[in-house]
Amino acid sequence: MKVENSKMVAVNYTLTVDGQIADQNPEGKPLEFVCGAGMLLPKFEGALMGKEPGEKVSFTLEPADGYGEVIAEAIVELPKNIFMIDGKIAEDILFVGNIVPMSDAEGHRMNGIIREVKEETVTMDFNHPMAGKTLNFDVEIVSVRDVTPEDLQGQCGCGCGDHDCGEHECGEGCDCGGCH
Repeated sequence: MKVENSKMVAVNYTLTVDGQIADQNPEGKPLEFVCGAGMLLPKFEGALMGKEPGEKVSFTLEPADGYGEVIAEAIVELPKNIFMIDGKIAEDILFVGNIVPMSDAEGHRMNGIIREVKEETVTMDFNHPMAGKTLNFDVEIVSVRDVTPEDLQGQCGCGCGDHDCGEHECGEGCDCGGCH
């Protein structure tokens, strides 16, 4: 059976960014997804179309086909006092590289990466961590089969493959590790 829309596909993959492995599925636990259901990047799925179990494919996605370019307006300087818990600045979370879940004025959840901590402000980056990056994939098709009703029951829809992992949309509070 070949990879096509509405098929359950399992793959082993390695994502390399800037010459370093950025992500890969755990040994013996392939990434499973319903092809064409919007769980993965469209160009990722497109590179797999027509492939059969055992086939391997390597491809590169430029930022426009991955997570987009870095948006300068998504890097903001916030007052340090918004990081107060019980009247004290939460210094334990204020370090460069830490990912902090936050909400905007409309209540939309998103993750921000701390880029700089200053005396009175914190620089936060709300771009996707892979924005502006060229993504290099090595993928092996493990299996392709028809989708069953059980495959669709209880899925959170984020593509992480977990049942009931919590309500979120990928990139908005998603920490499941499966948003590719």
